[in-house]
Amino acid sequence: MRVLWVVSIAALLAVAGCSSAERSVSKADAAIDAKVRQKVKEMTLEEKVGQMTQLTLEAFVQSDKDGYLTLDPEKLRNGIVDHHIGSILNCGGQARTPENWQEMIAQMQEVAVKETRLGIPILYGIDSIHGANYVLGATIFPQNIAMAAAGNLALVEKAAEITAMETRAVGIPWNFNPVLDLARQPMWPRVFETFGEDAYMASVMGAAYIRAQQGDDLTRSDKVATCMKHYLGYSVPRSGRDRTPAYIPERELRQHFVKPFAAAVRAGTVTCMVNSSEINGVPVHSSAFYLTELLRGELGFDGFVVSDWADIENLYTREKVAKDRREAVKMAVMAGIDMSMVPYDYSFYDTLIELVRDGEVPMSRIDEAVSGILRVKFKLGLFERPYPNKNLLGYVGQESSRKVNLQAAQEAMTLLKNEAKTLPLARDRKVLVTGPTANLLSVLNGGWTITWQGDNEALYPQEKYTILEAIRAKIGEDNVTYVNSVTFDEEKDIAGAVSAAENVDVIVACIGEPAYCETPGNIDDLTMSEPQLKLVKELAATGKPIVLVLVQGRPRVIRTIVDDAQAILTAYLPGMEGGQAVADVLFGDVNPSGKLPYTYPRFASGFTTYDHKPSENTAENKFNPQWPFGHGLSYTSLSYRALQADKSEMTPGQTVRVTVEVTNTGDVAAKEIVQLYLSDLVASVTPAVRQLKGFRKVDVRPGQTQTVRFELRWDDLAFIGRDNKPIVEPGQFKVSVGELSVMLTVPKPTK
Repeated sequence: MRVLWVVSIAALLAVAGCSSAERSVSKADAAIDAKVRQKVKEMTLEEKVGQMTQLTLEAFVQSDKDGYLTLDPEKLRNGIVDHHIGSILNCGGQARTPENWQEMIAQMQEVAVKETRLGIPILYGIDSIHGANYVLGATIFPQNIAMAAAGNLALVEKAAEITAMETRAVGIPWNFNPVLDLARQPMWPRVFETFGEDAYMASVMGAAYIRAQQGDDLTRSDKVATCMKHYLGYSVPRSGRDRTPAYIPERELRQHFVKPFAAAVRAGTVTCMVNSSEINGVPVHSSAFYLTELLRGELGFDGFVVSDWADIENLYTREKVAKDRREAVKMAVMAGIDMSMVPYDYSFYDTLIELVRDGEVPMSRIDEAVSGILRVKFKLGLFERPYPNKNLLGYVGQESSRKVNLQAAQEAMTLLKNEAKTLPLARDRKVLVTGPTANLLSVLNGGWTITWQGDNEALYPQEKYTILEAIRAKIGEDNVTYVNSVTFDEEKDIAGAVSAAENVDVIVACIGEPAYCETPGNIDDLTMSEPQLKLVKELAATGKPIVLVLVQGRPRVIRTIVDDAQAILTAYLPGMEGGQAVADVLFGDVNPSGKLPYTYPRFASGFTTYDHKPSENTAENKFNPQWPFGHGLSYTSLSYRALQADKSEMTPGQTVRVTVEVTNTGDVAAKEIVQLYLSDLVASVTPAVRQLKGFRKVDVRPGQTQTVRFELRWDDLAFIGRDNKPIVEPGQFKVSVGELSVMLTVPKPTK
């Protein structure tokens, strides 16, 4: 029997700092708790259940003319005064002007504060997924998957700060983000909302996002409450289709999927949204284990839990674990749901009141839920300042924010192939631009942009560049030919594109996906659509060099055309500045520095992640992705040397400091993401071949050497053992950066 070092769950899940359960209660928090207790004592059952009820903005609409939304005063009073609702969400179908948002929020708060007995303000929530994407004129950043590719924590923090500032400026204090699901099923339509397939990267980036958005004081006019989602295991449906079942062994759940949420709890997130689907046949909305025992008991979460859209209702209409609404509401509330995103009516409110009166849900559970909701409202300062501040409108869409956005898009660009140094292109080259993602803004942004699906091109700001427009602006219209050759679904003029290729020096073929979000983005085949593949094949027959630009929310399989392209650049979903960023990289104004945050599959099945097991890469069973996790080329050459660790042996409580030197041996300035991996060579549970344990992005000028520093902590060596608890076993560990490696030993514990 192997001798083990035992690791506490809190230590294993730690990224930085102590757990929520270990933090001392500040004087400010104690004061808020006292206010909450007093307010709960004053409330009736109806007022408490109302606070647990969240309706969508559409339930209160009077008119929507030319994008300007007005609310019906009587519908508002029915919801806020008669039914005591505590929260409203959503955008009413599309983004609104900052002024329209402030007017609507002020109208809601006027009713809540002045026309209700206790004057409890409304907590308004919205999905500011990649910027304040439902505020017209706001800064719309690259989607999270692109931010992960950029590998720059400072950029994640800055984008989060700007998003919080622009969201709060219009009067909205609650953001349903970050998405902490892991992109380990590439068919899933919400891959682009994640920080990639790796738990460490998602943990670090998610925690940075939360700290930046919430800061140390949620009452500030540039901060918002965050909502970690979708807890838990939502992103790996067996079918690949949204909101369908996942089957995850507990060990794998704890090894991968729990970690980003544990990091978010430690970062201080104050709310949590629940996975719409199920794990191993148990809908998460119905599970006391996931929502109470694990989330609150083990992870120490002390905020409140909100359902996802209509998901309490779905327990009986779709999942069939409850026979009717009454049983579903009881099941969800007793499992740990504090607020129901109903979202259209008062069915949850009426049903829960009946359950409490009939003694099926104890008042103590209601008080617990309401206390969490009120605590967040007090932390946000809504009781003192419920109304939007008109002086903040100028914070939306500032030029300084646009520059950060452009930098984020530029740093996300990932060069996958560059045969014979095809890129960068000279500005005097004659270029054919074609493909369905070449001349649309919607495809650069994807879902959660102006509308839910992000596909209404007419609503996009026309001053922003598509890829085609950015290339024209870069090298002049006379050097650019455009042919609208195919859509995503059908051929239009491939022959015209082939003919036009005769008169150019190079072809830029922009392919990928249309805008989509959630279930409407489900697909049956991960392979790139046939018209797009055919376009590239026929263009390749001309003999002209092809530069493929991939604009897509998930890695679509392009195996059959990879050899036809001399260069391949993936842009992911790079946001409003994405067209400019693509052109900047294509013509050498920016050196690409992104690295793949997922394993890019070669085939449309048999998905394997970078942290696979040894048996998944043998002579008989090759690990053979199109491109590996962490892949990304540069316009310069970079070399690694002098990897060192300050200790060769490690015991509990120790930290190992690792350094490596990175030298730019070329003639182009570069940004390089240096990644550190750890391999446990022998373990009682089959180990991953390697796991990411650190990354740093550094600037390296030509001829310059940068020393990059990492720290490995004891819990970095831990894994979930056979008893589903974290352990560190004595033995050998390999620490690697690039092609370099050093060994680290964990000795057997002494008795």
